[in-house]
Amino acid sequence: MKVIGICGSPRKGNTEWMLGRVLEAARHRGADTELVLLREKNIGLCDGCLSCEVGGQNREGICHLKDDMSELYPSLVAADAWVLGTPVYFELLSALLKNFMDRTCPIWPRLKGKVVAATAVAEAGIGQAVANIKTYASLCRMEFIGSVTALGRDPHDVSKDEAVARELWRLGESLVQAVEAKQAK
Repeated sequence: MKVIGICGSPRKGNTEWMLGRVLEAARHRGADTELVLLREKNIGLCDGCLSCEVGGQNREGICHLKDDMSELYPSLVAADAWVLGTPVYFELLSALLKNFMDRTCPIWPRLKGKVVAATAVAEAGIGQAVANIKTYASLCRMEFIGSVTALGRDPHDVSKDEAVARELWRLGESLVQAVEAKQAK
């Protein structure tokens, strides 16, 4: 079983810590894990050309942009579960995470049935950030199983919150349990 974490934060801090805690719990339950830090990737903006759409001219669903997404696609498709993490800006997702989601257009038909969860951290309010991730999961026909949100301003605020740490651990365990339940069917 593989669980992949996607960190949509432009800096090291709360979002990365939250994802690390979820992945640690998943590893504890026997999953292989991977953390992708989008800030370290060269991922261009989707140009909306639609050439990647499966069923169109490009039956393979391949993006014409040559950047780090090409390396990520196989891991994303192979993973049984995803956890998407974002800092909240103006009560929405980070631009890094939104662009990542847009760039999954070539593979979205192969995401059906994957288990997905979310983490989000904001200074004042979560707003629509988790709802945005739920909508993305629904459109990709993924199974959204839950989220953990936290408030924090400085890069290490959330790591001091023991209640959030426990929620994140449970979320990691829930990801593994959801995948196990699907595999048992």
